[in-house]
Amino acid sequence: MTGFPTAVDIASAVRSGDRTATEVLSEHLARIDAAEGEIHAFNTVTEESARAAAERVDAAVAAGDDPGPLAGVPVALKDNLCTRGVPTTCSSRILEGWKPPYDATVVTLLERAGAVFVGKTNLDEFAMGSSTENSAFGPTRNPHDPSRVPGGSSGGSAAAVAAGFAPVSLGSDTGGSIRQPAALCGVVGVKPTYGAVSRMGLVAFGSSLDQIGPFAHTVSDAAVLLEVISGHDPGDSTSLPEPPTGISAALDRGVEGLRIGLIAEMMGDGIAADVTARTRDAAEALTAAGATVEEVSVPAVTYGLSAYYLVAPAEASSNLARYDGVRYGNRVEAATTGEMMEATRTAGFGDEVKRRIMLGTYALSAGYYDAFYGKALKVRTLTRQDFDAAYERFDLLLSPTSPTTAFAFGDKTADPLAMYLNDLCTIPSNLAGHPAMSVPFGVGDDGLPVGVQLLAPALAEPLMFSAAAVLE
Repeated sequence: MTGFPTAVDIASAVRSGDRTATEVLSEHLARIDAAEGEIHAFNTVTEESARAAAERVDAAVAAGDDPGPLAGVPVALKDNLCTRGVPTTCSSRILEGWKPPYDATVVTLLERAGAVFVGKTNLDEFAMGSSTENSAFGPTRNPHDPSRVPGGSSGGSAAAVAAGFAPVSLGSDTGGSIRQPAALCGVVGVKPTYGAVSRMGLVAFGSSLDQIGPFAHTVSDAAVLLEVISGHDPGDSTSLPEPPTGISAALDRGVEGLRIGLIAEMMGDGIAADVTARTRDAAEALTAAGATVEEVSVPAVTYGLSAYYLVAPAEASSNLARYDGVRYGNRVEAATTGEMMEATRTAGFGDEVKRRIMLGTYALSAGYYDAFYGKALKVRTLTRQDFDAAYERFDLLLSPTSPTTAFAFGDKTADPLAMYLNDLCTIPSNLAGHPAMSVPFGVGDDGLPVGVQLLAPALAEPLMFSAAAVLE
């Protein structure tokens, strides 16, 4: 799945006039035409508007203007990012056909940078899942082996890049939804520091956990994309005043003199032997490049899964209350308002979304709030404290991204807990609000991609990317 042109190379060629954005787009649309029927990475392919955008980029170049750092680069967008006038469904029947009246901030920033949007990608409904099997519009398939899942919830965005439908894409990461599919599809996936990228226009799942980030074939493409979408946004109350900067400039820094901790709790039970082996290989590669790598204990990460599956559903039950058949989205008519709301939500939401709404509502109920939600928040604080302690000794941390390589369709759908365990290594970073990224590092015993995860303290993206470039 390699050999595709990088976003950096495409933008350079378009800006210099060596290639046109229209030619580049036609190549990618041809790839989509050839393989999308099998992969199903997209809910909507926006060919007409993409051609118009490519023509605008070409006109700007012809006029001697610089269209921006992503000039003519095709980009795929997860279908939970609002796009004005283009269906934004979150892969849910309840939003089928809904067209937002505005663009998400990241969409505006990408347009300003000269990017060309090729479509909206499939996902687990409302970003709830780890395999993209929970989509109301059918699953996405892994381009490396179509009998396997691409991961989730941003499975469509990961598959679009892996299949060469777009050099880069955007996903959202609430508990690993960028990094886990990146690992399973053999691409780079980044969850930035919470607040570094605006969430304005991202359809909310867990507001204190959600973060938008890039997928790419290369670390340098991911760096450019992250620099474009980062920055303060007054439209997002959780947006940081200063984003991480100098990420691309840090790619040549190397890891000489860095202290990197291999997280002991993520190298044992529940992690496949071949994935553990690749992670140890990555540790050796970093050591050979001049870093000091030692095992480190981050005890609270073992409770991450339990805490997350109380905090995230609690926030989801609150966020998804707005889908009531009144304000927007689909409506099922009934005799009374209460019956209409119940019928709309029953028909509109899938099983996993209903499961999490009920779990979250239960955790927030008067009799159980302190016992469940309150306790989960304490574990979240403990997780932050344990990470802070680890970062006093180490500059970066290392772990597997996903416990296994891509699994077969239906393998885990009957047991929600087995599916939730896919996020074992990724959830702690969301609870802490810290950046983390998955970098492809070899293959497992089945020949499918393995990703290793680099974790960093808040706003230490440049350091994290410098280590990622070494692993690449």
